[in-house]
Amino acid sequence: MDLKTLKTFQMIVKYGSFIRAAQEMNYAQSTVTMQIQKLESELGVQLIERGKEIGLTEAGRLFYDQSLQIVKNMEQLQTSLSDLKLGGAGHIRIGVTEPTASYRLPGILRKFVSTYPNIRISVEIANTPVLSERILKGEIDFSLSTAPDMGTDLFFEPLFQEEFVVLMPENHPLAQKEMIVPEDFRGYRLLITAANCPYRRKLEMIMQEKGNVTLDTMEIGSMTALKFYVENGLGIALVPKIMVEPEAKGTTVRKISGSLVQMTFGILCKESAYPFQLASQKLYDYLKQELVSHSELFNISSIKLNEMSQ
Repeated sequence: MDLKTLKTFQMIVKYGSFIRAAQEMNYAQSTVTMQIQKLESELGVQLIERGKEIGLTEAGRLFYDQSLQIVKNMEQLQTSLSDLKLGGAGHIRIGVTEPTASYRLPGILRKFVSTYPNIRISVEIANTPVLSERILKGEIDFSLSTAPDMGTDLFFEPLFQEEFVVLMPENHPLAQKEMIVPEDFRGYRLLITAANCPYRRKLEMIMQEKGNVTLDTMEIGSMTALKFYVENGLGIALVPKIMVEPEAKGTTVRKISGSLVQMTFGILCKESAYPFQLASQKLYDYLKQELVSHSELFNISSIKLNEMSQ
């Protein structure tokens, strides 16, 4: 039993004629007759009563009713497989770090899914170490994140640099300064992210370079939550610039001298997975185009992480 035979059977029922069914299917009448004979033989029952007028047996009526949904499902399956082959359907699992997860990705995905409604996307929000591990385990396809630790079997394509600023209450003593330097943090509570956050690790490295400045810190586990703690006067924080545009009521922003915490952001995947399957490649290319167009480009080539330490 195949899809063509089922369609032939339905055409015979629709038109009440082997001849008309053959014409509609562009078959010879003998082909139609052979298809129905083979179908009845496979099922072991007679489906059609032959005579001056064609009618269905009781088995034929049952088979016809059931075959309608079967044909519909098989046609949908064929369409889905065709879309999958062409990259117009599929399920893509991506990871993303903050602030891109909240401030960039939603608008980009809204436009993407309107163009490719049959592509299903799952989004996991976590930090780079967690996303790197999930990529290596095959639990997500790729991530939007900072570069992971060197020496891993991952491919990282840089897209832009995340610019950081100092967010503080508008009445904070440092608000009197136009430009902040790392040494200015001494004596003021600094709100920082979790210990495994790449942004925090970069900050700690910079502070060590400045003479191992001792800091009064409060750990806040979510980067996107930092600005709300600043709003409530709990301290100052280094945050991505995109998170404070426009500035929240009761806070002010100051630039940092030099490039204190400018983190490279890009697309991370298994080296063996690049280039991707068609659906993933469509999303990859779309994200790359949109993220680059919304960010300040910098001149840096793609990096193979196991070569970065050289």
